[in-house]
Amino acid sequence: MKFGLSSIAGAILFVALFAAVGIRAAGSAPTVKIDTGKLEGKSDGTITSFLGIPFAQPPVGNLRWKPPVKPAKWKGVRKATEFGSRCMQARIYEDMIFRDPGPSEDCLYLNVWTPAKLDKGKSKEKLPVMVWIYGGGFTAGATSEPRQDGTNLAKEGVVVVSMNYRLGIFGFFAHPELAKENSHNATGNYGLMDQSAALEWVKRNIAQFGGDPGNVTIFGESAGSFSVSEQMASPVSKGLFQKAIGESGGAFASRALPFRTKDESAEADAKFAKEHLNADTLAALRALPAQKLLDAQSAIKEIRFAPNIDGYFLPESPEAIFAAGKQSDVPLLAGWNRDEGGFGMPKDKTPAEALKDIAAKDFAAKADEFLKLYPAENEKQATRSLMDFEGDRFIAFSTWRWIDAQSKTGKSPIYRYRFDMDHPKDPKRGPEEAGAYHSAEIEFVFGALDSENWISWRPEDHKLTDLIRKYWSNFAKNGDPNGPGLPNWPKYNADTGYEVMHLDADPKAQKDMHRARYEFLTGFWVK
Repeated sequence: MKFGLSSIAGAILFVALFAAVGIRAAGSAPTVKIDTGKLEGKSDGTITSFLGIPFAQPPVGNLRWKPPVKPAKWKGVRKATEFGSRCMQARIYEDMIFRDPGPSEDCLYLNVWTPAKLDKGKSKEKLPVMVWIYGGGFTAGATSEPRQDGTNLAKEGVVVVSMNYRLGIFGFFAHPELAKENSHNATGNYGLMDQSAALEWVKRNIAQFGGDPGNVTIFGESAGSFSVSEQMASPVSKGLFQKAIGESGGAFASRALPFRTKDESAEADAKFAKEHLNADTLAALRALPAQKLLDAQSAIKEIRFAPNIDGYFLPESPEAIFAAGKQSDVPLLAGWNRDEGGFGMPKDKTPAEALKDIAAKDFAAKADEFLKLYPAENEKQATRSLMDFEGDRFIAFSTWRWIDAQSKTGKSPIYRYRFDMDHPKDPKRGPEEAGAYHSAEIEFVFGALDSENWISWRPEDHKLTDLIRKYWSNFAKNGDPNGPGLPNWPKYNADTGYEVMHLDADPKAQKDMHRARYEFLTGFWVK
């Protein structure tokens, strides 16, 4: 075949032009305009991410221990391609891996992952929005953890948002002077207010990213799940979300994080400040370096700084708010993991001995009934029963109380699960974190198994993460986890025998076999 010079020249020109367009396309970054300015994100060709977006002013100086303040506007284009700093925290949990610059008081940043097409700085799509709240005992955690990356979950047709919130002494310190300077006479709960401020930001801005501000699901794990229940209870957050998902934790009759009143918290924290920081005025406390505050917090072993009944964000305990039917009555999907109790297993006695000691010490006249619910006829059975009891005491009972409270006073549907998947052996974890341990479901929810490439994941793990992502995203879309090709997940209510979806290699729904156990514990653990 012959070509003339003009044809060759034309072909060369065409290739050059095509290459130039390709270079511009590859080099051009996605942008979006929000209420504070223009953002530049990044795209992998399927999901566009915007990271490190300020949703409040840095809570430093005189803004330390104040409710979050709307962020300042900026000029030009702000890069949103890296995570913002995580909030001040010590190294507490070895399994937490971060991709941010490090701990800082300047930490109120959020992230957005969207599958929507952006055109001229905005999108015309209206996709469901899922807002994640991380766990960590209200003392640790951040959005930059690889196992909580929103990319793969967003591929299910949802916009994923995650936010940092203040932790420990920075997020939940109470003091009489703080109550006096607050217009609601409240103190503490700044971390919960940060979460609510992020939801306000979503309401104002998420449409630009292709999200529907009228279809927002909040979801979280451990302290994040406690937070979801507290957001449901708070009048401050009403109307900011339409669905809720809780993974292992509820702020109800909790043995792990019992509630204090505002005055109890203020008295205890003021005493702490005087004894451990030699500061008895708010001005002196605000003048202290952040690291000194963190060091003082780290010197004590217990979780001292956590949500309280402040009279504003939480006018009463969540238990009382739900009992009165004052909560945000939204569809709820919640549950916990089968082996939450691994942390409480004894090392100095057999499980059977430990159970009998607990029965005699804590349940006295009802010891026989306790041992019927947690049988210990042989060591294998006793090991399972003790794991169940320690899991109930740690986190399962409080989650059950939340679900039960919603079922009694709410009209919206409830879906309950138990995560039963035995985790592959993880060399970074101890023997107490075996089986379906606390937090094991996170990477399955986000489809982030590959973020832990030192684990030998099995085909059934990949199958389950695909299933869970569909369940969670279906729930975000329409308040029902069910969908084509998925095992049927019944609603959780008396009519269905309180069926629970067991999530493992062979997911199936079964009637709740342990309701009597939780009703028994209610008589001892609920005042």
